[in-house]
Amino acid sequence: MRGHNCMQEDGGQVDHYPSSWMGAIQSLAVYIRAMTFLRRVAMFSRSRKSGRYPEARWANFAFGTIQASITLLILLSLMHTSRAFAANGDLETVLTGSRQRIEKLDYRATGRLTRVEGNGKRTTYKFVGKARWFPDGLRLLCEISGPGSEKTSLLLHMSVSGQVTIEAVLPGEKAASVLPFERWNDPLVGTDFSYEDMIESQFFWKNQKLLAPEKYGARDCFVLKSMPGPQDRTHYDSVTSWIDRGILYPVHAVKALRGTGQQKEFVYYGLRQVGGAWSASQVEATVQGKPGSSMLVIEGGSGKANLGRKDFDISPSGTQEEKAK
Repeated sequence: MRGHNCMQEDGGQVDHYPSSWMGAIQSLAVYIRAMTFLRRVAMFSRSRKSGRYPEARWANFAFGTIQASITLLILLSLMHTSRAFAANGDLETVLTGSRQRIEKLDYRATGRLTRVEGNGKRTTYKFVGKARWFPDGLRLLCEISGPGSEKTSLLLHMSVSGQVTIEAVLPGEKAASVLPFERWNDPLVGTDFSYEDMIESQFFWKNQKLLAPEKYGARDCFVLKSMPGPQDRTHYDSVTSWIDRGILYPVHAVKALRGTGQQKEFVYYGLRQVGGAWSASQVEATVQGKPGSSMLVIEGGSGKANLGRKDFDISPSGTQEEKAK
């Protein structure tokens, strides 16, 4: 997990607590100096016995007005500071909950991946996946088998700092190779999911901003906008996630492609708690301006698979051994 006590550049997540306290302290200091100065003016006026004259009454009135105005400004500043504390507390809650959810992953899953064309035609693939968080980060291995004998195997690794690498064995290939970054946004077996969509790296990106809360359907949600830093490899400019306030699990996400701004939308259905961990039984992906959609449906599996590193062998022999289990 990244620390949260350091200032970060480029609009990234910042620990606002020290700055909020500093703002309040500075405001109080200005107030004290202003009050000290005005009291000296008042004492000077009284020492000149000017209270018997109308000018003295005007000076006392002005002193009271200025004092009230400064007090009001201090109260407004403290209210702003209180709101800043609350907002940053929510940001910490969302990020910590989202990251811890990923850091506890240890599952096997089976299901299907279906592309539905605009005319209703369906193409369905068999999906087998597994993932576990290790001390050096997350490993996710999935195998997608087409209607024929073609097969695509992917091994995604995300480090503890959110850096992603992808290895693949594509149809017709006999050995795994690193998937070039230029291909990360390619459609996965012709669906609306891309290769990098298979892993939630956005919660580990450098820049995180909490937007105004919203409802999504009947759910009260935090709205988190994640933006990559220079070190984060992705084809997205941003990912905005609607995260259920009660379970801290996303119910909706919108990803904006870098350069074009084209949006890809994800909706999470059938949220359920298995072994203490929340997950979705279905995820639907749609691409702006493209007819149809794609659906990843999880039909079975285990939320506590007790996986080891040997379970993430992407070589053809490794996947064959997995099938034999």
